[in-house]
Amino acid sequence: MKPKIFISSLISSMVPFRAAAKEAIEQLECEAIMAEDFGARPSSPQIACLQGVRQAAAVVLLMGERYGETQPSGLSATHEEYRDAREKRPVFVFVQNVDQRDPEQNAFIDEAGKWDSGLFWQGFATPEELRRLVTKQLHGWMVSNATGPVDEQAMLQEALAALPEEQRGYSRFGRTLVLSVASGPKQAILRPSEIESGQLADEITQSALFGPTKLFSTEKSNIAKVQGHALVLTHDEGQGEVRLEPEGTINIRLPLNLASHGMVVIEEDVIVTLSKALRYAIWLLDKVDPTQRLTHCALAAKITGGDGGTWRTQKEQEASPGSFQMFMGRPEAVHLRPAHRPRPALTQQTEHLVEDLVALLRREWKKGHF
Repeated sequence: MKPKIFISSLISSMVPFRAAAKEAIEQLECEAIMAEDFGARPSSPQIACLQGVRQAAAVVLLMGERYGETQPSGLSATHEEYRDAREKRPVFVFVQNVDQRDPEQNAFIDEAGKWDSGLFWQGFATPEELRRLVTKQLHGWMVSNATGPVDEQAMLQEALAALPEEQRGYSRFGRTLVLSVASGPKQAILRPSEIESGQLADEITQSALFGPTKLFSTEKSNIAKVQGHALVLTHDEGQGEVRLEPEGTINIRLPLNLASHGMVVIEEDVIVTLSKALRYAIWLLDKVDPTQRLTHCALAAKITGGDGGTWRTQKEQEASPGSFQMFMGRPEAVHLRPAHRPRPALTQQTEHLVEDLVALLRREWKKGHF
């Protein structure tokens, strides 16, 4: 079966460009889905278009000078299609080079540009230029997917397997937060020689100590070395760790700031720590796979370091620092549903992903059986 590619744009002002995109798609032996071809349907045109988006393996979004009429949602039809598609399938964005645009269109382009992470964004001037760009981008995506399908369950299992197994009692590392990011389609991203490269180890260490995604302090030891097949950066004799596997799986362990002799996990600290870990993972994934052969990611998180304890906000802790209810037991790892996200979602929705994972961690800690 031919892959289906939905072409999203205004129709009236973009006719020659839509035709060029369709030609490129069909030359790649794919099926172009276009609103012009829908014919009479019992549903509204916009519902029909959204159904077309949901049937497609990818979306080609063409953005010109006009925004289009707004729907009841307050967005244009094209904007609705983009919002519906971006978290579920690749969106290839092509922006026409023009002197002026509707203000709403500028805002839309800015939104799509923030979602972009370097692979799916191109400007064009003529139909012929657009045809070449669409061909190039879709061909690269198809070659990437030719390595194998995106297997959500396999990615989730890999992310969960990368999390540490709990031991009874308390860990010498204390309470730590561990984030695991597994990506697909599964393939080798780093050769053994690259894993052993001193340059890669230096760059990973440099970013962890001094970059905008800083994780660790220079006041403690930081050692990067190969363990098995992975490149591992260890901080403070294991208090913190970054582990990078050849397939691009990333595991980050960071210590948590605790209260009441380590028995209280503070929610705000979990948020800050998880955000740091995720932002570093995004940087590292872009570092080792800049052309995005890995198109989707599954996230899993866990708080480790012993039995019992409680979860509180900083305000709750300050209100009664010496009195709290103990939950006995051991929280399990958490993950999102669906388990995987398109890779650009990590960059565009970092805060939302952190919020959702923290909510799941909090829920796990407050289960009635603890």
